[in-house]
Amino acid sequence: MSLMDPLANALNHLSNCERVGKKVVYIKPASKLIGRVLKVMQDNGYIGNFEYIEDGRGGIYKVELIGQINKCGAIKPRYAVKKNEFEKFEKRYLPAKGFGLLIVSTPQGLMTHEEAKAKGIGGRLISYVY
Repeated sequence: MSLMDPLANALNHLSNCERVGKKVVYIKPASKLIGRVLKVMQDNGYIGNFEYIEDGRGGIYKVELIGQINKCGAIKPRYAVKKNEFEKFEKRYLPAKGFGLLIVSTPQGLMTHEEAKAKGIGGRLISYVY
């Protein structure tokens, strides 16, 4: 298994397991970025609890699925977005207005595109989920 993009693999795995109706998913290898993306998804009610398990080989995240994800994925390339440009990418990656979220890496950490708009800051697009 080639790991060119661990985040893309993790989100793809989440999406696939959600589709077949699994309750728990194990994501490996774990990284800080994947953990932060999971945290944003959890805060917005897309996944249940998740925990980090140290296995001596890069770690594993154990994630509880609650049946809220229709689709999620990484955004490649990681576009730089100004604070007033989110609309364009919402149209591209999300199915409808006010439905789903883009996860953005900003100087103040990872957050949803809504939070970034409210704070008036831009950043780089990392992933989407709806």
